[in-house]
Amino acid sequence: MEKRAILAIVLSFVVVMLYQYFFVKPQVPKQPPPVQTTGQAAVETTKEPVAPPAAAIEPSRQPISEQDVKVDTPLYTAVFTTRGGALKSFKLKKYRRSLDRNSPPVELVDAKEGINYPLSLTFPDSSINIPLDEVYRADVGSVELSGENTGRITFSASYPNKSRIEKVFTFYADRYNFDMEVRFFNSFGQNLSETALLTWNQYIDPKAEEAYGHLGPVYYMKNDIHFEDAKKMETKKLGPDVSWGGFESKYFIAAMIPKQPSLTSLVLVRNTGNAAVVGLEGPRNIIPSGQTGLFNYSIYMGPKEYNVLKAQKVGLEESIDFGWIKWLALPLLVVLKFLYQYVHNYGVAIIIITIIIKIIFWPLGNKSYKSMKEMQKLQPHINELREKFKNDKARLNQEVMQLYKRYKINPLGGCLPMIIQIPVFFGLYKTLLYSIELRHSPLAFWIQDLSAKDPYYITPIVMGATMFWQQKISPQVGDPTQAKLMLLMPVIFTFLFLNFPSGLVIYWLFNNILSIGQQYYINKRLS
Repeated sequence: MEKRAILAIVLSFVVVMLYQYFFVKPQVPKQPPPVQTTGQAAVETTKEPVAPPAAAIEPSRQPISEQDVKVDTPLYTAVFTTRGGALKSFKLKKYRRSLDRNSPPVELVDAKEGINYPLSLTFPDSSINIPLDEVYRADVGSVELSGENTGRITFSASYPNKSRIEKVFTFYADRYNFDMEVRFFNSFGQNLSETALLTWNQYIDPKAEEAYGHLGPVYYMKNDIHFEDAKKMETKKLGPDVSWGGFESKYFIAAMIPKQPSLTSLVLVRNTGNAAVVGLEGPRNIIPSGQTGLFNYSIYMGPKEYNVLKAQKVGLEESIDFGWIKWLALPLLVVLKFLYQYVHNYGVAIIIITIIIKIIFWPLGNKSYKSMKEMQKLQPHINELREKFKNDKARLNQEVMQLYKRYKINPLGGCLPMIIQIPVFFGLYKTLLYSIELRHSPLAFWIQDLSAKDPYYITPIVMGATMFWQQKISPQVGDPTQAKLMLLMPVIFTFLFLNFPSGLVIYWLFNNILSIGQQYYINKRLS
C-alpha cells in the first residue's frame, strides 16, 4: 500500500511536470468585455497619418528633417528620434544577450521598417490632426548623466494659431524609470476636448519561440495581471482602471504607467506587418483657449527584478511569473540573495539552501526511513494475506489495515517527506526559472548559467544515477512488479530534468546525495 501511495505521488508529480514542459504555454487570463467606443480613431501601426475627423484641421508646417537624440546613463543608453518624439533604441548596459564576451547589450526596442517607434503619441478625435510620426524639434542634441544627476529633453511641434505640442522626458542617472509629460497648448481660439493615446509598438518575429516565459504585450488592470499572445491578439479596447501596460520578455519589461489609472483605458492592436501595439488612452481633458492641458506618465524600462519593480508601487512585480507558488518562491529568492551576499555564487547558495532544507526535514526523514523498515519486516505477513484473500480484495484490505494497526505502523509514513518536498521543488523551480538574479549566473566549470540547462547533460545524468542508488538502498516493500516499476523512476526523472535549469538539477542532485547519507545512517543505527 505504501509503495502504491508513493508511486501515485511520484507519477502525479511526473505527469504535472511533463504536462507543464510540453503543453503549458503562458496562460492568458479571461479578458473583460471590451468597452464600446464611438468616434475613436484606430491606433495605427504603420507610418501612415491617422485619418482625421471631417471637422479636423490639417496643420500647415514647414518640413523638418529627422534627428536622433542620445541619452547615456550608467544603466542604459537610449536613442530618441524627433520623428514622433519617440524611442528608437534602449540598451541595458548591465545585461548581455548571451554569455559570449562579445555579445551586445540587451535591446528593449524592436521597431522594423514601416512600424512606428515606441512612445509615439496621438490625440484621437482631436480638432487638429497630429499624426503618430509627426516630426518634432528637440531642444538638446544629447543627454549624459552620472551619479544622481537628472536630465531633460523637450520635443516640440508648433502649429501657428492652432496649438503647440511638447513631449518632455526627464531622466535619472540611477533609475531605470523616467518621466514623460505631454503639454497641449491651446491657441485655437476656442475650447478643445482632447484625450491622449500613448503607444508602445513592437515587432513580433513570427518564427520566434520562447522556451520558457511570456514574450508579448502585458498589462495590469483592476489588480489583475493579463498576458496577451502577440501572434493571436485581436484589436480591442479594455478598461478603464489600467495601472500599466507594455511589452515584456522573460527577464525584461517596458511598461507605460499612467498617472490617472482609474481613468485610463487600454488599446491593443495586431496588424499584418507583425507589429503588436499596446496603447494607453487617458481621460478627456477640456482645454480652454490660451491654456495648457497636461498628460503625465512614468516609463519603466529594465530588468524584472522583484524589489525594483515593487518600488514602483503599481503592481509591476506581478509581471514575474511565480504563479500559484509565489508564497514559497519569494522567500526562497530572499534566502538565496541573502546567502549570495556571503558566498558570491548562486550555485553555492543553492547547495547551502539544499542543506538547510535537509536539516529542517531531517527528523521527518528519519521517521520515514524507520517506517519503511518496519513495513519491510511486515512484508512476509502481507504476502501471506495476499495469498489467503487473493479472491477477496475488500477482506484483504481490511486484514492489512488491521495488521498495520496491530504493529502501530503508519503506511503513509514514508510518503510524508516527499509530499512536503514537492512544494519546495516547485517553489525553487519558479525561483530559478524566472528570477533575473540567476540569469547568466555561474556555478563553476561548464555550468555558467544556472537559469539554463546543463549544456553537456552531465548533472542530470549524475542526478539520475544518485536517484537509482537511493532506490536500491531503500527498504523494498510491495510486490516485485511495483519494485521494478519504481526503478524506472530514475530514468523518467533523468529524461525530465535534461532541459531543466541547471540550478534546479543541482538542488535535486545534492538533495539525493544527502538523502543517501541519511539512509546509510538510519540503516546502520537500526542494524
